[in-house]
Amino acid sequence: MLKAFLRWIAYSFAIMFIAWIVPGISVENFWIAMLVSVIIALINTFIKPLIQIITLPINFITLGLFSFVINALLFMLAGAVTPGFTVEGFLSSLFGSILLSLFGIFISKI
Repeated sequence: MLKAFLRWIAYSFAIMFIAWIVPGISVENFWIAMLVSVIIALINTFIKPLIQIITLPINFITLGLFSFVINALLFMLAGAVTPGFTVEGFLSSLFGSILLSLFGIFISKI
């Protein structure tokens, strides 16, 4: 239980850092970042597998590169759903989702 809480906090800090680095992504405060991390986790749990199955032929043709597009669109969805978290444009979303994935590699080691 403590590990899950520490990962949640770490993802929230990662989201705050991404919003600080990537232009076009903004988070109002840390509590919003905590909410965003929960919403991204819910999106990745329930919506992402369905979209990956639907777009499997496109992903196969592009040798898996379409997964970046899917991640960016889901990151934009999190920005559209969460008040206080804005993602302006596809490139900001793409860079933000790539950075969050990279941070996720290190956070999963906790």
